[in-house]
Amino acid sequence: MTANRPLRVLIAKVGLDGHDRGAKVIASFLRDAGMEVIYTGLRQTPEMVVNAALQEDVDVIGVSILSGAHMTVFPKIIQLMKEKGMNDVLLTGGGIIPDADMKKLIALGVGQLFAPGTETNVIVNYIKDEVKKRRNF
Repeated sequence: MTANRPLRVLIAKVGLDGHDRGAKVIASFLRDAGMEVIYTGLRQTPEMVVNAALQEDVDVIGVSILSGAHMTVFPKIIQLMKEKGMNDVLLTGGGIIPDADMKKLIALGVGQLFAPGTETNVIVNYIKDEVKKRRNF
């Protein structure tokens, strides 16, 4: 891995949630910030997301979730990431997630989670700073 390559981010929609406008907006502004973005499309399983992240050698997995399944989806992805030794990959995301659930997910090892309306520069700066801590660039 070289310092000259852009950060690689996988954006995923997991489960039956068919609303992907937010995920596409996030992908667009991450690209505008110089990141390489892979968008998996709709109706992914946690296994599909983690396997795609491994194949694409990403620095970040970002999950957009509006379906209410966040307390199932994020713990499953974290578990799969640990099983595959992906300890230096950031798992983050956003959507409709109550604050109490965000705190529980962060305690499990999920990175910061973002509510709708979060300023894009906050997300970009968080990803850049967090990847610097996790990866040897």
